[in-house]
Amino acid sequence: MPFNGDNWHIMNNDSSKLLDDIMVYFEQFRLPILFFISGVGSVILLAKVTVVKFIKDKFLRLFIPLLVSSLVVIPPQIYIENIAEMQSCWQEYPALALKFETNHLWFIEYLFVFFLLAIPLNKLFNSPVGTLIVNFVQTLAKHNVGLYLLVILLIIIKVYFSLTFPGDDNKIENLSSSAFYFFFFIAGMLFVRSKVIWQAIYEQRFYNLMLLVFSTVLFYSYYYSPDLSEYLSLNMRWSIWWLVCCLVAWSAFLTILGYAQSYFTQTPRWLSLSNELIYPFYIFHQTVIVVIGYYVIAWQAPILLKLIVLFVLSLLVTSGICWFMIKPSNTLRFLFGLKAKNSIV
Repeated sequence: MPFNGDNWHIMNNDSSKLLDDIMVYFEQFRLPILFFISGVGSVILLAKVTVVKFIKDKFLRLFIPLLVSSLVVIPPQIYIENIAEMQSCWQEYPALALKFETNHLWFIEYLFVFFLLAIPLNKLFNSPVGTLIVNFVQTLAKHNVGLYLLVILLIIIKVYFSLTFPGDDNKIENLSSSAFYFFFFIAGMLFVRSKVIWQAIYEQRFYNLMLLVFSTVLFYSYYYSPDLSEYLSLNMRWSIWWLVCCLVAWSAFLTILGYAQSYFTQTPRWLSLSNELIYPFYIFHQTVIVVIGYYVIAWQAPILLKLIVLFVLSLLVTSGICWFMIKPSNTLRFLFGLKAKNSIV
């Protein structure tokens, strides 16, 4: 992020257009997939525990880490971003902490709200109306590009709310962002209910891959297109952009789900530990990148060297925090959303 010219928290003096061109593509589907997985998880958990226990779990695993992180993890980012205008970090810390900024942790905020909404949605999907919805999606799934047609609804949601809420922030009340991701969350709640849908995604993976290739061509054709302001209004140009973004997001999503079923058939031993520690890793990684990156981008060195150094150092430091600080301490595990050691709950 410091090297792609995208006006991030800290920016290198020089930027890489190639890096930006690559990153803008993967931004379309990496987070939607995580929200889909969360939607799947909500249904599985609600089938195992009561609603009260479900809410308690999400309060402990999401709200408390979000609150603690906004007080402890986020302030250094804000300080580094505005370091030229501030005194020492210790002097500024109280005021920065009381801002309760979420920064990159907006993902946790979204999940907390989405999981609460999952409770009535789960009841809806268990009702006769929900059965009709599942049956409709199953009917679509019987056709090779049937599930891909759901992208029409995604496009409508994205374009409408983006025009209605033109801000580009990730606040939960900005429906241009939250409604888009909520669509994938609901898809997770819906797809997990039907073996027919899962099987169709697996069997149609090649068709979805071809649709992804087609969508990618459209995406970059528009991305590299000449200035169209003379022919199209600003709203129309943005609407086309959101359209091609949705095409990539949905086709990539279906393709990845299909090929994952084909190739991810065994669980490696390291996966359990990785799944446990990825949560605090996510919480801390951006602060570590910002703090280390502030010094790295000041070097007189090529972008590639800075990028490699920042990547390696950030990976080691963030992993070290998770392994040596969070993992062994039940107190820190609680504060950052992990179950206690030896917990069987």
